[in-house]
Formats: sequence, structure tokens, C-alpha cells
Amino acid sequence: MNKFFHISEDKIRKAYELGEFDNLPGKGKPLPPDKLEGIPDDLKMGYRLLQNAGFSPEEMDVKKELMTIEDLIRHSEDELETEELRKQLSEKLLKYNSMLAKKKIRTNSSIFKRYEHKIERKFLE
Repeated sequence: MNKFFHISEDKIRKAYELGEFDNLPGKGKPLPPDKLEGIPDDLKMGYRLLQNAGFSPEEMDVKKELMTIEDLIRHSEDELETEELRKQLSEKLLKYNSMLAKKKIRTNSSIFKRYEHKIERKFLE
């Protein structure tokens, strides 16, 4: 590894001397704020891996909320409460589908919907 480190350092130094970094986008500007600023350092790498794989903490939070509302609907005995929960569920579903649509992920697959919920419950419980 020590040899690899020296080789890479030499290549970076030569590229810098040749001016290959002079026209990079964002040169001279501050780095963008870290989206994972509040996450402990030992968890940041895991979060970055999940983000790079296409998962986001916001999506998981909305998905947990969806599952909670669905459970409340199943156990509700009050019609008015059930109706209000169904409205909340619709709003959350729109939000969730919108998040996925931005990533160009299709959400209309009803064939696997029930199976998907079972898997998610196993992972999120």
C-alpha cells in the first residue's frame, strides 16, 4: 500500500504542476454543506454507501410513516379517525411516490406490493 500511495501522490503532484486542476468546476468556491452533518462520524460511511446505492434517509422515514399509518388504519374502530388516517396515507403515498419518481423509479407495480410490505416489515421492525 505504501508503494501505491507514493505512485498516486506522484501522479497528483504532476497533474497539479501541469495545471490539470485549474479549470475544474467550482474552483475557488466553498464546498457544499455536508448533508450528513448531524450523523455521527462512525455512521457516515454507511449512510454514504446507502445514498450512493440510491437509498435516502428521507425515503425510509416516509416509508416508516406509511407503515405506521397503515397499522393504525387496521386497528382503528372509529370511522372518522379511519377516514382521517386514509387522507394522511394518501398524502404520504403522494410524497413517497414523488420522491421515487424523481429518481425515475416506477411505483405502480401492484403485483409485488403485498410482498414488498412483508419484506419491509421484517427489515424495519
